[in-house]
Amino acid sequence: MVGLPARGKTYISKKLTRYLNWIGVPTKVFNVGEYRREAVKHYSSYDFFRPDNEEAMKVRRQCALAALRDVKQYLTEEAGQIAVFDATNTTRERRGMILNFAKENGFKVFFIESVCNDPTVVATNVMEVKLSSPDYRDCNSTDAMEDFMKRINCYQASYQPLDPDDYDRELSLIKVIDVGRRFLVNRVQDHIQSRIVYYLMNIHVQPRTIYLCRHGESEFNLKGKIGGDSGLSNRGKKFALALNKFVEEQNLKDLKVWTSQLKRTIQTAEALQLPYEQWKALNEIDAGVCEEMTYEEIRDQHPEEFVLRDQDKYYYRYPSGESYQDLVQRLEPVIMELERQENVLVICHQAVMRCLLAYFLDKSADEMPYLKCPLHTVLKLTPVAYGCRVESISLNIEAVNTHRERPEEAKKGPNPLMRRNSVTPLASPEPTKKPRINSFEEHVAVSSALPGCVPQEVPTQLPGQPLLGKACLT
Repeated sequence: MVGLPARGKTYISKKLTRYLNWIGVPTKVFNVGEYRREAVKHYSSYDFFRPDNEEAMKVRRQCALAALRDVKQYLTEEAGQIAVFDATNTTRERRGMILNFAKENGFKVFFIESVCNDPTVVATNVMEVKLSSPDYRDCNSTDAMEDFMKRINCYQASYQPLDPDDYDRELSLIKVIDVGRRFLVNRVQDHIQSRIVYYLMNIHVQPRTIYLCRHGESEFNLKGKIGGDSGLSNRGKKFALALNKFVEEQNLKDLKVWTSQLKRTIQTAEALQLPYEQWKALNEIDAGVCEEMTYEEIRDQHPEEFVLRDQDKYYYRYPSGESYQDLVQRLEPVIMELERQENVLVICHQAVMRCLLAYFLDKSADEMPYLKCPLHTVLKLTPVAYGCRVESISLNIEAVNTHRERPEEAKKGPNPLMRRNSVTPLASPEPTKKPRINSFEEHVAVSSALPGCVPQEVPTQLPGQPLLGKACLT
């Protein structure tokens, strides 16, 4: 990272790290400010950051070196792939130190500079984030604001922005200008850098709310069957009406509604009397040969599959179907579009909702398949400074419980049986799977009967090629 204080570097660092971990690229933030607070227990004033304070300059340099040592350990010994070096790095001398460190260790470097000269944006960032910093724990807001602005001035005097047209023309970098109003990109060298650039160009900081919920209870839910394309039960239809009332009470401007292309989410959205978009990417996880079966039937007819899925639910792929890992790849375009939008209601399915929720709440791949997403409950997600606040709202319509807890006997271990040339577990040859719908004509008939919907297909992205080397991101 590069930039003056209060320019959103830590916000970008944490958000980018959450995204990269979600898509399966092990990433960790190394915040030099935390190393400094560990070395200097009691912060006194902005004097510590003055360029003529030689003793403090030595301490700050040692903190940066300590963070780089941890970066090296993470990338070489802890299976990390990307380290986000979160610091100001405002001088060419400091950035040169990072480049030399990377060269010595064979790491790639990609610079992200956040530039913002709007005093209103800077002041808002200071008020919302910096004044709650441990540095100002025992300080009133007026004095803290004054001290922090003086701290910024200490950096401003020696700030040397990245110069992609001349001095830094050989570096890989992106300049994010005025919170995403403009971008300047230079020498993107590989697939992961390209994905980082694409992600940063899609996020924004405008206030908004995202609502996630599952479809109303379906006929298959009542029978304990997974997958399929059944319609709503009577209680599911009551939930759709209750959801309509809930949406009206929220009084949201320009609310967008998204559904999958399966009958139960479409029927739920129809009750809202609002335009909605169908996303194929939001369809439930494909259970392959286990579609339209109960868990008891799967255990009896495919006992090996039943055991293997419990061993590692994230990586396990149903024969002729999908894994949670596959689902994350399928949902990446949805996440990108959610980041671009403002107020959105997503009516989806249990596994899909778990994947989306894991992204916003920064949950691991191990936790993701066991997140609780009950029927007839709306999760209200409000992005905040360094994360997301979640509120669970039950609409008080009874429904079956479809959640399966992690079995006690299921122990995490090496992936069991593998498909040849794949890292995704598969227990047996792939038989012919059941179709989701009886016929193409039936599907067209169902779709044509729903005039309020706007179909939208998003191409499923293929999983990225594995990284050929470690990458150090600064």
